[in-house]
Amino acid sequence: MSEYKIKFKIGEFSRLNRVTVKTLRYYEEIGLLVPYETDEWTGYRYYSVEQFQQVNTIIYLKQLGFSLEEIRDLFATGRHTPSLAAIEAKIRQCEGEQKQLQRRYNELNSLAKSLQKEKKMEKVFIKSLPAIIVASHRRIINGYQELFDLCPKIIGPEMERLGCTCPEPGYCYTIEHNKEYNESNIDIEYCESVNEKREDSELIRFKEIPAVPIAVCIKHRGGYETFPQTFAQLFEFVEQNGYKIIDSPRFSYIDGIWNKESEEEWLSEIEIPVSID
Repeated sequence: MSEYKIKFKIGEFSRLNRVTVKTLRYYEEIGLLVPYETDEWTGYRYYSVEQFQQVNTIIYLKQLGFSLEEIRDLFATGRHTPSLAAIEAKIRQCEGEQKQLQRRYNELNSLAKSLQKEKKMEKVFIKSLPAIIVASHRRIINGYQELFDLCPKIIGPEMERLGCTCPEPGYCYTIEHNKEYNESNIDIEYCESVNEKREDSELIRFKEIPAVPIAVCIKHRGGYETFPQTFAQLFEFVEQNGYKIIDSPRFSYIDGIWNKESEEEWLSEIEIPVSID
């Protein structure tokens, strides 16, 4: 196994896990999630790949009603999953609460069942990404729903006006440019592969994207709020195989709200350009 260790600055770790820097610093203060390494000269905090799963666990258990103190005590025992007795206690609590807690109740039942069987994971795979020309649109959005409204209502019509044609099969992806997680102001760039450059407009810029010889990829099923869970699996593979990340992850949307009725049917592909020495 490779000794190469990926380290993430606090801002990057924040952005990838959809957790604010302020929250990460508070987790450190209460001893819940301490950075993997702190530079004694600069004071920079660094986080490791293993800590992605810790963040996922904290977020998940908070959604289920466990307090930060309860999660910290659980971590102190060396475990990351509550006992079945603790889960059942939360289920009984949910039964006495109002209708808006129904989702939490269902998740607790799902968690109890997951203790008895291993969750099936998507397989990581390697592929190359060809050089392409893209029509690019970058802006600040308040959420992904806004992006998927922009595509048919603004970006698509503008590309048609400019005379863009797209190769088959189509390929589009987004890149996030935020240095840290932000709940509402998401600096996102939408790129769609086109056959040739056209004249730039106020909405669309044309770019030549170079080929990526090696990209570590994984299919993600379901909503986008669970991306951090998939990141944990993906970055673990990158680290264990000695790859080095050379560019921002691409989020390629295959199926989603535009063609699927159920969120469970949504399908995305996360692609991380890498190199290996």
